Amino acid sequence: MNKPELLAPAGDLERLKWAIDYGADAVYFGGPVFGLRANAINFTFDDIAEAVRYAHERNRKVYVTVNIVLHDKEALELEKYLKKLESLKIDAIIVSDPAIIKLAHEKTSLEIHLSTQQSTLNKYAVEYFKNEGVSRIVLGRETTKEEIEEIINSTSIEIECFIHGAMCAGYSGRCVLSNFLTKRDANRGGCSQICRWDFKLLDENLSELKGKSNFSFCTKDLSLIEKIPEMIDMGIKSFKIEGRMRSIYYIATVVSIYRKVIDEYCNNKEKYAYNETYKKILDNCANRDSIVQFFDGNSDYHCQYYNNAISASNQDFLGVVLDYKDGYAIIEERNHFEPNTNVEIFGPKTETFSFKIKEITDLEGNIKDAARHAEEVVKIKVPQEVCRNDIMRLKRV
Repeated sequence: MNKPELLAPAGDLERLKWAIDYGADAVYFGGPVFGLRANAINFTFDDIAEAVRYAHERNRKVYVTVNIVLHDKEALELEKYLKKLESLKIDAIIVSDPAIIKLAHEKTSLEIHLSTQQSTLNKYAVEYFKNEGVSRIVLGRETTKEEIEEIINSTSIEIECFIHGAMCAGYSGRCVLSNFLTKRDANRGGCSQICRWDFKLLDENLSELKGKSNFSFCTKDLSLIEKIPEMIDMGIKSFKIEGRMRSIYYIATVVSIYRKVIDEYCNNKEKYAYNETYKKILDNCANRDSIVQFFDGNSDYHCQYYNNAISASNQDFLGVVLDYKDGYAIIEERNHFEPNTNVEIFGPKTETFSFKIKEITDLEGNIKDAARHAEEVVKIKVPQEVCRNDIMRLKRV
């Protein structure tokens, strides 16, 4: 059976290690230049070297995004940059500009993956880029199940598909609204996410319509958790999670849930049953509704918010386990919690379990009425052994 790669985002070195520890087979991130996340804490060359070491010691892979739309003034620096990445022994670069593909082939032996920024949606484009020397295509998020199947059945190249995360209101990366309205170019890594803004509704005289909700065209998030078995059977090589700007809690939660589903199906296909709890956990760690988007061929108004889009910050992430001894966990607090709170702890080696917090103390044993300060270190009694870097969250399901 095809067992796909689970590919996770890494906004920095810390999140890369969390993604790998929680089950990612590979990680992707931007280097110091030529990437599309200008506001991320992008990796230095030293960071990349450490990322490669950490990943390869665990038999995982590292991909670096070089998916910017290139201008002439940058081309002179590109060859030197690509050779530096090659020397660091990364596993592939993710590219959208055909000029970078050509240069990478001529000057390096780097493996090349085609970015979703190229909006590849059909078998003819896939075949074209295959002939250009690309080894993997990251399909546009607008492809349907039938289109993906046709591409896989008609070509012989690795196919990567997004399975979870934010969507773009236009073809991914092709939007110019950010550039026009804020002078921040989405195709240069500076998207200001205009589609998430609220706009006033005006009449034909440009007067505000009173009593009307603000308008937005904010897309709902993508979640294909229930479609994973059929996507595995289709022969997709890599399942990609979006979110280089997301928190360690989001990365750990999403990666661990998709890891469970992939392993459960591949290890025992005949007895596999979809676990609805997994979707609830994913929904609880995000701040927007998530749906299957284009996969089922649906692209109507149900895929977006048009009025009163809500993006509330998530407060479920309560703390990180620092240590465990004699039935007590040392917790670094991330959100307020107090006695009688129902919580769960999960981790790479810790099967999720729940309990009610009975008492909170500081490290000297003084009783506290709550843990309310960011990164405050406290001690609580737990019913079973836990490990460093396990996560405690609010129990909702």
